[in-house]
Amino acid sequence: MGQIVIVAYKPKTGKAEALKNLVNNHVSRLNEEGLVTLREPVIMQTADGIIIEVFEWLSAEAIQMAHSNPAVHKMWGEFAEVCDYVPLNTLPETANLFAEFKSVD
Repeated sequence: MGQIVIVAYKPKTGKAEALKNLVNNHVSRLNEEGLVTLREPVIMQTADGIIIEVFEWLSAEAIQMAHSNPAVHKMWGEFAEVCDYVPLNTLPETANLFAEFKSVD
């Protein structure tokens, strides 16, 4: 059974484009490791530039496998260089009944 997750990435100063590039390739890289489903990710942005990604891990076990996968650890290091993770409930848009975001292409 797949595990759908939502994650918010706050770009570090001057790193917004690098973050977008990483997020745009994130799921394909996880797919190469056999860790995600073929469900197309949804990538969006808050008014103040935080990137939100919705994607589906293959299973809870796949999430655990990611924690010991060298390719995933390398990718997580790349993310650490360009962003910080932020809780969804800190995003102003989530206070609205219908949270609206801009599409990231």
